[in-house]
Amino acid sequence: MRILHTSDWHLGRSFHREGMLGHQAAYVDHLLEVVAAERVDLVVVAGDIYDRALPHVDAVRLADEALARLAASRATVVLTSGNHDSAQRLGFSSRLIDAAGVFIRTDAGTVGTPVLLDDEHGPVAVYGIPYLDPDAVREPWGLAGRSHEAALTEAMRRVNADRATRRARSVVLAHAFVAGAQPSDSERDISVGGVSLVPTSVFDGVEYAALGHLHGRHTLTETVRYSGSPLAYSFSEAAHLKGSWLVDLGAGGVESAEFVEAPVPRRLARLRGTLDDLLHDLTLTEHEDAWVQAILTDTVRPVQAMDRLRSRFPHTLVIGFEPVGGTPDRGPLRAPHGRSDHAIALDFVEAMRGAPATRAEAALLQAAVDACCEDPDFDVLVST
Repeated sequence: MRILHTSDWHLGRSFHREGMLGHQAAYVDHLLEVVAAERVDLVVVAGDIYDRALPHVDAVRLADEALARLAASRATVVLTSGNHDSAQRLGFSSRLIDAAGVFIRTDAGTVGTPVLLDDEHGPVAVYGIPYLDPDAVREPWGLAGRSHEAALTEAMRRVNADRATRRARSVVLAHAFVAGAQPSDSERDISVGGVSLVPTSVFDGVEYAALGHLHGRHTLTETVRYSGSPLAYSFSEAAHLKGSWLVDLGAGGVESAEFVEAPVPRRLARLRGTLDDLLHDLTLTEHEDAWVQAILTDTVRPVQAMDRLRSRFPHTLVIGFEPVGGTPDRGPLRAPHGRSDHAIALDFVEAMRGAPATRAEAALLQAAVDACCEDPDFDVLVST
């Protein structure tokens, strides 16, 4: 059986206010191409289909299109909900959708009930474990501890109890933070009381565990892997290779696992240096079409830094300031009592930039202060 393992689509997510829906649609096209070209039998999507519990209508439309196209493909599909999804909304009409060959598993109470498939070597049991909120399952499952490890351990106990009744190879989907992997900045924290890690040992005995939640690909063991997100969702993922795992499941378990790279709609670049260096360094030409995060090291904060950077790097999204040698200690700001709003604003500009406001900036600040403080009803009140 040939399996394509993907996760963390986050449909509807933006990247520093840049819309990603078109890029996500391109990934869906790529996914269908891989299914056809590689003759994929099973597509598993390990959670976070959407980026939010109440997704935008355009994200729902893209998800509907993706699942309809997958249902019409040669592959069976099993997907689970993640911590960004609403299990109730994603799982709506799942029993009807099963008939189309798309199995949506969002109910914690059904984790021990597999989707049963067959290949030339016999049966394969696919268990979808949705994201498990420890607080939500602790009481109904009678958990002794309040942690993700306790919740997933109980889920796998139920899976293993069912496995023991079958002579079948098993595939498990889970959405969790499993020990041995490195998170990035774009994942939502799922810790409960600081406890979020789950050991890989909970998946012992399973032929393949397809994990979701972390946005970087990881091979924790030969049978336990993260696919990562198909697109970069933070600059901390600039060096990530994005894509899906193509896994061949033979009679005795995993025979091979190959990472299939996803298309990169726009590369990410993290640049560092003075503004003048970034604007004139010829070695940075390759980044001119990338989404850019720039860290400026000028000792004095440059004026109109974003506009000037975008003259060369039009897709600059984030600027940070880290002056060489650190920010000079200019002492505390003077107390505001008895000082004009304009003087306080000028102090703030100098403290943030490291240099006084220009004459034009001072005039603009004065106009802003005057506009904010003007009372249009003052003359009326005085005359009455």
